[in-house]
Amino acid sequence: MNFLRNVNPVGAIADFRTVFEQAGSNRWRFAALALACTVGVFSVMQGESWKKARPKPEITYITSWPEHRTDAETQAFIAENQRRKEAQAERIRVYEQTGQDLWMSLGRATGVDVDKIKAEADADKAKTESSARAKAEALIEGSGKPPVAK
Repeated sequence: MNFLRNVNPVGAIADFRTVFEQAGSNRWRFAALALACTVGVFSVMQGESWKKARPKPEITYITSWPEHRTDAETQAFIAENQRRKEAQAERIRVYEQTGQDLWMSLGRATGVDVDKIKAEADADKAKTESSARAKAEALIEGSGKPPVAK
């Protein structure tokens, strides 16, 4: 498996000398041309950089509103956006309710007490919402007080 034992630099040098002597009177011209080509390729490669130039940042300005918009246009946009949000929330609620009804009917068909599970889930949800509401109120009440000087 050791392929280096077959490599003989002495033989390679002797072969090069034989070919160089057989080239005749033009051997120095060919040697100079080969050297020039090699130096040229390596000099071009040296000038190249592997680093890509950093692109300049593209600035995108917000142009969704005309400069001369009125407060009425702004309020109309906000109201329309709120209507879209509420419609989306309603579609999601209906989708989730349909899925819940399907799972409940499957549970009833397999003999699971889905009403008990739903009551427990609703109680957990109410408990989580009330604790979140209490935390929010505590934050709001705490932010209204002036800082205590020590």
